[in-house]
This record gives sequence, structure tokens and C-alpha cells, in this order.
Amino acid sequence: MPIAGTNIPLDSTEGMDKISQTEKVTSPYFSDGSTTLQGSTIVSGTNLTSTNETYYFAIANTATKTTEEFNVAFGSVNGYGANVEADTKSETAAIYGQYANLLLSPTEVTGGFFISSPASAGAIASGRDEEIYVMSARRSNMKDRINKGTWTLIFSGSTSNPTLNNSASLTLTDDSANESPTATPVGDRYNIVSGSGGTISGSGASYKNFGFFYPDMGILVFSAQQLSASIPGSGSSVQVHSTPVIFGSGHQKGFAYSTSSAANTNTALRLVNCLNNGGNMTFRDEEDQVSAQYFCRTRSGQMNFSNNPTFVSGSLNELRHTKMKGNPQTFITSVQLYNTSGDIVAVGNLSTPLKKNFQSEATIKVKLTY
Repeated sequence: MPIAGTNIPLDSTEGMDKISQTEKVTSPYFSDGSTTLQGSTIVSGTNLTSTNETYYFAIANTATKTTEEFNVAFGSVNGYGANVEADTKSETAAIYGQYANLLLSPTEVTGGFFISSPASAGAIASGRDEEIYVMSARRSNMKDRINKGTWTLIFSGSTSNPTLNNSASLTLTDDSANESPTATPVGDRYNIVSGSGGTISGSGASYKNFGFFYPDMGILVFSAQQLSASIPGSGSSVQVHSTPVIFGSGHQKGFAYSTSSAANTNTALRLVNCLNNGGNMTFRDEEDQVSAQYFCRTRSGQMNFSNNPTFVSGSLNELRHTKMKGNPQTFITSVQLYNTSGDIVAVGNLSTPLKKNFQSEATIKVKLTY
């Protein structure tokens, strides 16, 4: 029944009438509720225009072609893999610049991505990686971020030509289990190294850095030079593309890219072909669930009357039941929380009514999760 009297103020200072905590909850990333997308089921998304596909491609599960799982792109400072027209910036150069501006600090943007060159076993002796492959997650799938230390990418392809006579494979994960993150304007950054499910292969001295992983952004940036050093294939041919694309059979299986700037070679599809060709991808998402517990205390002299009209009778609003005079009895059935503006923000119903009178006090814990 409704309670008469003024609202009881809460001290929302942490540790007083309020205790809050944040819990990280993970779940399968892919839209079908699974953690793994097998390469053999990967097809191109069907909701991109041909203009969009000069910049990036959507990949989807063959069972749900209209649902994008990831987007893939190829970026090149030199404009490789695109048809560069006079006085214009190529699509691949625009992709490189876009991700540099998005992920790097302002003082690093013009320098670009330095991924493989710092390592002793890097594909580039010194200087920036001028060509990159990029995978970006679907925001609704990744929740707050991609769960670090749990994902695996398996690439498979050819070491020299489109056939699998000289096959090679590469299994990648992040180094969050062993290394502290690098702070960036878009959150923590980890290296992409050989390993599976967060477990790194090899010793620290032999780590090859294949790319950067930005969990808060859901973006993986790969050094094209480092990937092609492991699974080169052939970079001279134009990647075949149809709608929808069924990757794999008859297509180039390797990360080597064309150094021509006279034609669109759909280079980003090479990354997907190496997933489709016996590989797969395993990811989990992560979100922060914040819970706040409010302790609503009623003292002995509080909440002992009701504004329910059946509580009183007569023109003088006397207590209907004489035995309640001097000892009224009420039953608390719900708790309502208000903000400082007087707006109701939450209602909690008790499982059973709580008896209240001048001889009793009560503390009701209300937990909000959001």
C-alpha cells in the first residue's frame, strides 16, 4: 500500500547507503551465439554497394549473409592495389590514413604504423609498415570490447602459388597474458603474436609482431609485410570477386599484394581467403555490468502510516481500527528510488510484504544492474 510521509533521503556517498561494483561479463562474439566462425562458412556480406567495396568488404556466415560479422580492408601509403587517378588519393591510401588518424596519437599519424620493424625478426628492418590489413568488429557483436587473451585467428595458404602444394599456416592471438598494454588515445593496445587463445608460442626473444590489437575499438591492424613473409602466395594477380563471394576455391591464398597502382585488385579479400582455406576465427565479446546496491533504512518512527483511504474513516480521518491507535501497523510492499529532481528511476517489489510499526526497524537492499 502507498506510504504516507516524506521520502527518506539516502546518502549516495560510496560506502554509506550505496555500494557499487563493476563485473566484466563475456559471451560468444558471433551473431549465431557461437565463439567460432569456421573459415569454410565465410562468405561476403550482401548489403554493401560496389562503391563501398573499393574500400572494404563485409564478411558473414553463409547461413546469415545479411549479417556482418567483421569488416576487412587493405591500406597502403603508396596506393597499391587501387586505381590511382590523377590528382586524387587512392582508396587504399585513404584506408591507411583513416586508421592512422583513428588509432594513433596526433604526433604519430604522419609517421604511420610501426609494427614489424622494432622486432629483431621483423619483416621490415626499420621504418613504418606502409601496407596494412585491417579487421574491424561489428559494434553490436563486441558489446563494450573484444575480450583480450581469448581470441584466435588461424590463417592457411600457400607459400608460393595459388595451389596448396606448398602450404603454410599461421595461428595468432594477443600478448596480453605476458605483456602490459600500450596506452593509446583509443584505449589499451596489445601486440598480435603467434599463439592461440592468449597463450603465446615461443620465447620473448623470438616474438614476431604481426600487428596491433585494440580491444576497446574492436580493431586488429596487421603488418602486410609480416603476414606475407609467412604466407606469401602470389601478389601479381587480381583477386576475383563476385556477389556473394564464396572464398577459397580458385582464388589466391596468400598475403602478398600487388604493387601496382593502376587497378583495383581487391587485396583485402586475400586475408579472408587465408581464413577460408582451412582457417577459422574465435572471439568473445566483453561488457562491463555495473551494479549498485542501495540500503534503504526505515527507523522505528518512520513509515508507520499509510495514505491508503481504507486506513482511516470519518470526516476527522481517524484510524479505522481502534486497536491500531498508538500502535499502527503497515506493510511495506515496494521501494521506489527517486533522483535529485524528484523523478522516479526505479521500483523494487518485495517478495512478501514487510510488517512495520513503532517497535520495528527495517533495512531493505535494492540492487540495480545496468
